[in-house]
Amino acid sequence: MDDVADQREIVRRYDAVLAERPGDDAAHEARSRAYLALGRLAEAEADAMDAVRLDPEEVRYRELLAEIQSRRGEHADAAAEYARLARLDPRQVAWTVGEAAERIEAADAEKGVDAARRAVRLDPGSFDAQLALARGLIRIGDAGALTVARRASDLRPGDPAAREATADALWLAERQPAAFDELRGLAAELSGPDRARVLAKARALYRERAGWLGRRLASMPALFELALRRGWLQVR
Repeated sequence: MDDVADQREIVRRYDAVLAERPGDDAAHEARSRAYLALGRLAEAEADAMDAVRLDPEEVRYRELLAEIQSRRGEHADAAAEYARLARLDPRQVAWTVGEAAERIEAADAEKGVDAARRAVRLDPGSFDAQLALARGLIRIGDAGALTVARRASDLRPGDPAAREATADALWLAERQPAAFDELRGLAAELSGPDRARVLAKARALYRERAGWLGRRLASMPALFELALRRGWLQVR
């Protein structure tokens, strides 16, 4: 069977289990993970919440719930789950990084920066912690973002996320030509939604510095992308 068929079979199997034993927390977890794999996020969240309700101390269930809430765009709820986990074991850097990332996505960047700083103190060599801190500092307009973004890049050279953060930090530091060059390079390497996001940033940056003709070019995404790919565009 293909993966979709496999996951549907898991759902059917645990439907039967839960019909007999509705209080089986492990069955709720298994069905939740199958729903998550199928992209049925509302059902996955409901099962994860049932698993947490039945065994509030099981870390695995809370991690699953936070992941689903993040996927659903419920970033404040996901941040609260990661914060709860981090309080249980402050040494687990991943949970503090998760809290930071979700708070930043929930437009609570100040608290996100606080969480990211805690993660960096726990493990200065954590790429994820440094990246979360860089993103938070960029969001609040802190000029220290560039130093942190470069630290993340040093920890994982060539990583697209770190390079994008560096471009954002360069833009924040009013070093637009360097930021534009970084975005141009990234756009050539990425695909899908990541590429679309980077191209949108490149267009916005170019529009910010261009004259009326350049602003008109930036208003036409396909033509802008062609000109960017051919190396015809520069930012001064």
